[in-house]
Amino acid sequence: MPEDKEIMELYKVEGKKEYAFNLLMRKYEERLYWHIRNMTFDHDDSDDILQNTFIKAWGAMDSFREESGLYTWIYRIATNETLTFLKRKRLLSVFSLTSYSEVLENKVISDSNFDGDELQRRFYRAVAKLPDKQRSVFIMKYFDGLKYEEISEIAGVTVGALKASYHHACAKIKKNIDMSD
Repeated sequence: MPEDKEIMELYKVEGKKEYAFNLLMRKYEERLYWHIRNMTFDHDDSDDILQNTFIKAWGAMDSFREESGLYTWIYRIATNETLTFLKRKRLLSVFSLTSYSEVLENKVISDSNFDGDELQRRFYRAVAKLPDKQRSVFIMKYFDGLKYEEISEIAGVTVGALKASYHHACAKIKKNIDMSD
């Protein structure tokens, strides 16, 4: 798979934009899908958000200034699309009898693709209970293995604030797992 710089160079060549963008999609679609999936706990929602991410990236590709890495840029788009989706779902749940946090928890329980044990299921349910932005920081650090500096660039938040957010997320997860014993 070509490096990001090569993809951008190809994108700038007349007649190669679609080819370069397809390379970008193939390179990052699986990582982005799982990033989104870990936040939504739903395959169909994740697919829709991933598609919206790539549509938004395609529309903004000409204005990409290459000040950050291509992956950081598209990861930021995916994260923002996911947070917007979750906010919309949370607002819609105001008119429902079930909170959206409960909906997310139930998605963990009912996921037919989940093959973990009970402790792992409790862990994912605890992650689902986190506030959206805190969950995104936790997922980027814990699941995606990003460094605080990378998350800072994606989220536009200081490293110190991210460390605090991650620490609070870990404490909440531990508390929620312990409470479900």
